[in-house]
Amino acid sequence: MHPGSCCWQKGDNVTEEKSKYIIVGGSAAGMAAAHTIRLHDWKGPVTVLSEEPDTPYFRPLIPFLVSGKKCAEDMVLAGCGPYTGRDIFVRTGARVESVNTAEKTVSVQGNGGMAYEKILFATGSRPYIPPEIKGTDAAGVFALRTLAHAKNMAKRVEISDHAVMLGGGLLNLKGAFALLERGLKVTLVVYSPEVLSQLMEPEDAFLIRKALDTAGLTIKTGCSATHIIADSTGVTGVALDSGDEMSCQMVCIGKGVRPNVEFLDGSNVRIDGGIVADRYTACNAPDTFAAGDVAVTFEPVSGDRIMTALWTNAVEMGRCAGRNMAGVKTAYSGTFGILNATQVADEPFVSMGLVHTTNHDFEVYRHATETTYRKVVFNPGGTRLIGAIFIGDITNAGLYRYVIREKMPVMNIKRYIIDHTLHYGHFVTGKN
Repeated sequence: MHPGSCCWQKGDNVTEEKSKYIIVGGSAAGMAAAHTIRLHDWKGPVTVLSEEPDTPYFRPLIPFLVSGKKCAEDMVLAGCGPYTGRDIFVRTGARVESVNTAEKTVSVQGNGGMAYEKILFATGSRPYIPPEIKGTDAAGVFALRTLAHAKNMAKRVEISDHAVMLGGGLLNLKGAFALLERGLKVTLVVYSPEVLSQLMEPEDAFLIRKALDTAGLTIKTGCSATHIIADSTGVTGVALDSGDEMSCQMVCIGKGVRPNVEFLDGSNVRIDGGIVADRYTACNAPDTFAAGDVAVTFEPVSGDRIMTALWTNAVEMGRCAGRNMAGVKTAYSGTFGILNATQVADEPFVSMGLVHTTNHDFEVYRHATETTYRKVVFNPGGTRLIGAIFIGDITNAGLYRYVIREKMPVMNIKRYIIDHTLHYGHFVTGKN
């Protein structure tokens, strides 16, 4: 942390009673908003209330704590990238219990109230633990969502030789590889026909699956856990709906997330799944805003109202909210329902826009080799690019994102999109 950049304080040492700006939540959206406010308002006090005991950190890095490649100090936000604003007061261990939007106050657990002029809700989401799975309260059951979760998971590795991951999403895959690197046997249990079902269809994932198999990950598809078996030492096994049982000492559940909105009961802030925000990130109550995983925003391709749990989306929306809170009116351009650029088992891939095409009248083009795969999706008339997947070769993927997001007419560049030869010159010259 750069000296003077932020003030960290535990929630049980409260000295402030009022802040011009209060931000509830100290992760991607909240911290991006705080630092953006400071760029436009150098004087107004900014207070971030974070429920977590740890100072704000880069959440996408937590699997590396499990693998041992990074420590908690490597993940702090302060002084990194956009998180370099000065004079931001961050209170950790500060759980907001309720909000009174009429009186513009918040109640912090064990610490009374604080007043605000403008407030941002950036409380993010929590792991969804399916109630039909019995025994999820046993020692050794994790949902890899916070730094505290990662620390506890890393400790459990010391007494484990087999981990079972329930769910085939991206975070569970990254957690699986962290455990493989620690020398554990890892089995992924996936109800869907294939991994990463939210990001691609089963036939799109063959290169990813090949890389996972080569890396030594055991994958069971088309089944789910019914019960986690445990004794006084914690987890000892998992029972599946197929009738099989597997012995293990650790279980990680990656079955999606739910927005953290319960603290807004009785606040008059509109909730529809998450916190409803308009195109300027404003909520229905005066001087209230929402950003990140907890916010209901819109998908720019379809126009549908959605929530997503992506760090990059949260940062972008947080910056927009920060500008609006500081009086710089800024429209949010929307959140792709699917937008992931990462790698799994050293296999880089990008998935963005509308990529699930089964039972839809989209115009779809696929190209596969032994080392690469791409799929581009156009609207039914073939006049707009609406989705794309690249695996192995992700060259110029940002250009495709731009075409999708701006809803560009593509007839003059369509063959370059299909052949994966699109480049910046096609935008500069506007020629075929």
